[in-house]
Amino acid sequence: MPLRLIFMGTPDFAVPTLRALAAAGHQIVAVYSREAKPSGRGMKLQPTPVAQEAERLGIPVLTPKTLRSAEAAAEFAGFHADAAVVVAYGMILPQPILDAPTFGCFNLHGSLLPRWRGAAPINRAIMAGDAESGVMVMKMDIGLDTGDVALTGRIALTDAMTAADLHDALAPLGAELMVEAMALLERGALRFTKQPEDGVTYAAKIDKAEARIDWTKPARAVLRHIHGLSPFPGAWCELPIEGDLVRVKILRCALAEGSGAAGALLDDRLTIACGDGAIRILQLQRAGKQPMQAQDFLRGTPLQPPLRVC
Repeated sequence: MPLRLIFMGTPDFAVPTLRALAAAGHQIVAVYSREAKPSGRGMKLQPTPVAQEAERLGIPVLTPKTLRSAEAAAEFAGFHADAAVVVAYGMILPQPILDAPTFGCFNLHGSLLPRWRGAAPINRAIMAGDAESGVMVMKMDIGLDTGDVALTGRIALTDAMTAADLHDALAPLGAELMVEAMALLERGALRFTKQPEDGVTYAAKIDKAEARIDWTKPARAVLRHIHGLSPFPGAWCELPIEGDLVRVKILRCALAEGSGAAGALLDDRLTIACGDGAIRILQLQRAGKQPMQAQDFLRGTPLQPPLRVC
């Protein structure tokens, strides 16, 4: 028999899982998502990506401001769900919510737990220079990503991968993993392993104050910092353009040959010296402009040594 599920999610990352669970034949009795926010030039209220997909699938959407009230707990329990599936929902689930479904609540987390518990695991894995990342299906408890793990999917990280690239690789992988987990749960065959006590790290929410590029760091650390923040919030520096320092987000780069004082422009191809080694900028974005390939940017704004990037 298909499971009665409540789905809880908000951003694009969660949409493939919602879609896959519906396609697998489960009865999704309700979708919980965050409230619609003003967006665009007209600042019209824009439902979340998960809410939009739920509406397309004909599933009722709830956007409570809190889950901590008795009313919210009663409404949640009233769906008589076998399980809740949680993917980047963005709200803490209190104990009455965790206890309501027959088999509990299951979270899809974008890291290899216990590494990178918390809000920004995709960004932090890249920024830290990790060799691999992945997704895990975890049975939720009251702690922060501390629950027992059922299934794991792994993916190798390369220096060329941005946070957007890793996001787009993990989302469908996670959807497949959650469908497998719910199929095992149906048959009473889902098994769990406790997380090890060693190796715990926390993926703190990205602070915009972290976004400025520090050219004194080694080239690979600079590259991973840039890619871990691409496209949002975007690592930035200031380029000397026509006598002014102009803030520019760097979205993609590659390790390059060359050396010099940190921040020095080494050639006319946007190769910049770091504390050790150099990187070459491949894609960038000026404030208020669309992202551009470096060669297109340089056609309109040629830069030559001996400029210094700040």
